[in-house]
Amino acid sequence: MFDKTPDEGDMSRRGFLSLASMGAVILSFLASLGGILRFTKPNVYYEESKRFKIGKPENFPIGIVKTMEDKNVFIFSENEGLHAISRVCTHLGCLVSLTGTGFDCPCHGSKFDRNGKVIAGPAPRNLPWLKISRNIDGTLVVDAAKDVKMGTTFRV
Repeated sequence: MFDKTPDEGDMSRRGFLSLASMGAVILSFLASLGGILRFTKPNVYYEESKRFKIGKPENFPIGIVKTMEDKNVFIFSENEGLHAISRVCTHLGCLVSLTGTGFDCPCHGSKFDRNGKVIAGPAPRNLPWLKISRNIDGTLVVDAAKDVKMGTTFRV
């Protein structure tokens, strides 16, 4: 009935399926190889250390407040010793500014007293006090990953 013979350029159904299956095998192999090669690169995100040097004790005469803007910390030097208070608001992470009466958050209006205690606004917690210690070489180190009790000072 139908004496139609395929042209030389036409592909048979069997040839097409054979070519499609070979393509699927090659793509599977390449995807597997990509996954294997991905394991050679560690999935680690390097972040800056939470411990940082702030200098020698001589750099902090009594009565000064030093703002370390790159580390988001206030360093207070008083008669009792040194203490560090975080600049990061406990509400949404804005940076607080130092005022005559304490700290103010410019974003949402939280207010803190001189010790970082919440006195107004939406902040749920006080500003954290951070641990200060002395390195072997005599420099002072703040560990922003370790909170200390409010009122804890480091004696120089």
